[in-house]
Amino acid sequence: MSEPTHPFRIANFRAYWFARLTMTLGQYAMMLIIGWQTYNIARDAGHNVAEASGQLALIGLFQFVPLFLLTPFSGLVADRFNRRTVARSTVVLQLGCAIALALLTARGLLELHWLFGIAVVLGIVRAFNGPALSALAPNLVPKAILPNAIALSSIAWQVGMIAGPGLGGYLYAIQPALPYAVAGALFLVAIVSLGFIGEVPRTPIAGAQRPIGRIVEGLRYVVHNKMVLGSITLDLLAVFLAGANALLPVFARDVLQVGETGLAQLAMAPAIGAALTAAWFSIRPLKTNVGPKMLGAVAVFGGATIGFGLSTWMPLSLAMLFIVGAADMFSVYIRQSLIQLHTPDDKRGRVSAVSLLTISASNEFGDFFSGSLAFLIGPVAALVAGGAGAISTVILWSRIFPVLRTTRTFDPPPALDEESPEEQLQEQIS
Repeated sequence: MSEPTHPFRIANFRAYWFARLTMTLGQYAMMLIIGWQTYNIARDAGHNVAEASGQLALIGLFQFVPLFLLTPFSGLVADRFNRRTVARSTVVLQLGCAIALALLTARGLLELHWLFGIAVVLGIVRAFNGPALSALAPNLVPKAILPNAIALSSIAWQVGMIAGPGLGGYLYAIQPALPYAVAGALFLVAIVSLGFIGEVPRTPIAGAQRPIGRIVEGLRYVVHNKMVLGSITLDLLAVFLAGANALLPVFARDVLQVGETGLAQLAMAPAIGAALTAAWFSIRPLKTNVGPKMLGAVAVFGGATIGFGLSTWMPLSLAMLFIVGAADMFSVYIRQSLIQLHTPDDKRGRVSAVSLLTISASNEFGDFFSGSLAFLIGPVAALVAGGAGAISTVILWSRIFPVLRTTRTFDPPPALDEESPEEQLQEQIS
């Protein structure tokens, strides 16, 4: 029987895609309101803009610390244990967070220390959720259509990023506890969807190393593979320096003065740009000059961040954030395809964990950096400086990692092709 020619022809991938969509919807609806409530609680308590921005920085820090400490081990968990079970367990924890926040908000008991505690739990969840889901996707589809599957998975993620904040912002305007209640329902649907994924083949971890040795092996692979290392660290520094998400509540309330519905629109704008880009790639996969195009996309990302930071007009701000999201998705699509196709299956969980750790450093710790910089020099100056830093990173990384300039296709080098994941599995059987 011939192999499927499209990921949606595979039942396991359809269940995976729907689970990721509903989980992402719940995540982003919940996270937007956590940031909004944190900033407003601080402002209503008498803190000025800079001091309230510092509270947003702490939300990012409290998510990053458990991610940083646990991610190397969570990658091993994704390689050693059932990836479906790991993913379901993390969604159950998110469901618990949503229920707790809904009850605290409804009863008027929500304070900053509760929000900081939930941020820690969500950091733990993301440490294990990301590697398990990232490593599971390549097990569900043939290698030939993996880039299409990555693009479709990104669509689920980006649609969740679009509708999630909008859902959260508008539901909050109706009743503050409602976004958390709806997020809990979405997490429940994701748990059920993950349960529909049947048994999938994956390559056992070769050898009899102890856990620490296996973790080190994954890190060593990343360090020695210049393509993987360059792609991961490029995203790390660019988004770390130029991340605008943490400061959206500041711009919504005190710069653009558009309230929670305007906050929802600001959060949706980059997601719309990203989703349209991912949809385009699912139909017309990128095939040529992938390295140079990734570098160019990151430079555009930095430039659009500068434009958003300087804007005081809502339509222009939305346009700049749209470009930010489109450029980010362009680079994410290339980076994830390169990492997945250049990594053997038995190391994908650990390499995905390293990738997640850098993404978390750029996102959650980047939120801490952006909030702290806004505390020191103001939110506008913080975004302008960060965008300039992202552009500088592109110039520097194109010199440090020349392979990023010269990579033309997603095909891995012959040395990796000689022992594909399928061949490694056959060796284990024989």
